[in-house]
Amino acid sequence: MTKKFGIVIVSHVPEVAVGVPKLLEQVAADVSITFAGGTDENEIGTSAGKIMDAFERNEAQELLAFYDLGSSKMNLELAVEMSDKKVNIYDVALIEGAYTAATLLEADVALKDIEQQLAPLKIK
Repeated sequence: MTKKFGIVIVSHVPEVAVGVPKLLEQVAADVSITFAGGTDENEIGTSAGKIMDAFERNEAQELLAFYDLGSSKMNLELAVEMSDKKVNIYDVALIEGAYTAATLLEADVALKDIEQQLAPLKIK
């Protein structure tokens, strides 16, 4: 069965990109969570290609994307342009935002209600 919503984590640090999903899986075992971390050479940075791969590996048709720093957002936006999936990018604290979304997705909460819960976590 295809999942409606999934989560994608993007971080400059490969270990952070791997670690955040480990945390989320503790509260959201039924949510498809994929990640992209580091450059193509596994250095500090991000890669639009790795992000595209994370989109494709995710079982969901619509994705909630969380990132750590501004240049991650640029690569996320580039990957979104090349993807057939609907991707929502959230400018919120990475761990807190992704954790909030994961727990609410696990509880089958509507996207508009999840976005209301994410609003106070927005980074300005």
